[in-house]
Amino acid sequence: MSFHLHKFPLLSKSGFLEKLIEQLPSEDGSGRVLKLHDIPGGAKAFELVAKFCYDVKIELTSLNIVSLRCAAEYLQMTEDYGEGNLISQTEVFLNEVFGNWTDTVKALETCEEVGAYAEEVHIVSRCIDSLAVKACADPQLFNWPVKGQENAQSPNGTVLWNGISSTTKPQPTGEDWWYEDVSFLRFPLYKLFILSVEAKGLKAENIAASLIHYAKKNIPLINNQSSFNDMNHVGSGATISTNSEVDQRVLLEEIVGLLPSVKGVTTTNFLIGLLRTAMILHASPSCREILEKKIGSQLDQALLVDLLIPNMGYTVETLYDIDCIQRILDHFMYIYHATTASSPCIVEEGQLVGGTDTLTPLTMVASLVDGYLAEVAPDVNLKLPKFHSLAAVIPDYARSMDDGIYHAVDVYLKAHPWLSDSEREQLCRLMNCQKLSLEASTHAAQNERLPLRVIVQVLFFEQLRLRTSISGWFFVSDNLENSQHPSRNLGLPKNDCSRPMESSAQDGEQGGGKDVKERVSELERECVGMKMELEKLVKAKKSWSLLPKKLGFRRKSQPCIPKADDVKEQTPSASAPQNNESGDVGHGVVE
Repeated sequence: MSFHLHKFPLLSKSGFLEKLIEQLPSEDGSGRVLKLHDIPGGAKAFELVAKFCYDVKIELTSLNIVSLRCAAEYLQMTEDYGEGNLISQTEVFLNEVFGNWTDTVKALETCEEVGAYAEEVHIVSRCIDSLAVKACADPQLFNWPVKGQENAQSPNGTVLWNGISSTTKPQPTGEDWWYEDVSFLRFPLYKLFILSVEAKGLKAENIAASLIHYAKKNIPLINNQSSFNDMNHVGSGATISTNSEVDQRVLLEEIVGLLPSVKGVTTTNFLIGLLRTAMILHASPSCREILEKKIGSQLDQALLVDLLIPNMGYTVETLYDIDCIQRILDHFMYIYHATTASSPCIVEEGQLVGGTDTLTPLTMVASLVDGYLAEVAPDVNLKLPKFHSLAAVIPDYARSMDDGIYHAVDVYLKAHPWLSDSEREQLCRLMNCQKLSLEASTHAAQNERLPLRVIVQVLFFEQLRLRTSISGWFFVSDNLENSQHPSRNLGLPKNDCSRPMESSAQDGEQGGGKDVKERVSELERECVGMKMELEKLVKAKKSWSLLPKKLGFRRKSQPCIPKADDVKEQTPSASAPQNNESGDVGHGVVE
């Protein structure tokens, strides 16, 4: 753009133009040509400068102040060439801009138009510092103008005078009021802003929330992680709508570097979403390693659906990325052992107590891993060493019940029927048959896919459980009987009137004790029969499906429940007190 101007107004305001004009050769009757290719802001900024030199009133706004301030610095329009020159006037207006959040954001966005000139005059740093101070402070406390509060109006359309209304109260502003405004900044400026608020002591939760908002707004792939089909579609070469893959990869790696190191401030769901996107964009190994460690440090907060990361490697062997979950789980266990190394006794006691604060994250991760194993087990390409190594990371004391790992093992055996007997034995060592629930034990006893040794163990522990239940039933019955008749234990003297009643009570108790002896003898005979059947099963290797019927598992709880007629026979007459004979018989049976 060409400007036809007089030289004297320019000379009186600009030291740079004065030097250029003096260096040009003088020609009578012809104008001189000055070429200003590097002036900040270009022709628009120079037009405002020219009007200022001709004393024409110009309008300063937050959109033109940065380029005009840089152009004035470039043209050396200092106070040496006149009082109230352009540099001083633009500085005064800049200070007003810095007092307003929205104007400061607009001014900061225009800094990209002038490049390094804005940094030379410290406009970028001052804008960043002004925004950081306002973001770290409470807007309700200082009443700073923030987004949506300028030119506020009441619900009736009446303009509020000075932002105050006697009829309506201002809407409360949350801590996230500035997230959307700064998300429009280019990443170099946004990074400077995040570093500034972090240095000023802003909470890590707010920094993480702002980074999440910025990433979701500028990396579209993060929002396309809803299903496995979407992942395959994106990974198969689909075009990206806004930014290129290179730009998104660079931005993702930068955002990962800015994430706070405080555990838990960044949600596990978002971290796993970043990891998936990093795999799609082929981010650097160091970036993925950082994400895996962050996820591992708070794995107990993850959900099962988040861990189902599709395998997007060049050599896809399995449907899901098992190796990635293995590394994440290893890092979790490393941190867990490091935090509990100072008090190993607590961990050992936690095996028995279960429910301590130390074991809570480990128990949650154990349940999560069991569910994950059950999801990936149907994959026929999943090798036994990978399945076994992933399951073996979780210690036995982390699981209160082994129903979850049993289900995963059963699913794997069903999907891999070609496993040898030794491999099945190795796989079944992952679970503890003693920690199976009644439903799982019943299912395992009839499971043809399990090795013979495992079925024998399940039946053996079921027998122990049956004996414990019987002993406990007699113990509770005996204590209840003693509590109802404390006079026997105290040895109180009986008067003559009670002797006829005692004789009738003794007869009733002797009959009840005889019935109890017979029932206990019957239970012992059944247990002996179970042992003999097990020995025959081991030798003959008969069919598994007939085993629970032969051993009487469907009738195992019946002997423990006396019939109604038997209860009537065992219950002595309400009018006669009982002596110690039945109690002695009860103790003898328990032993």
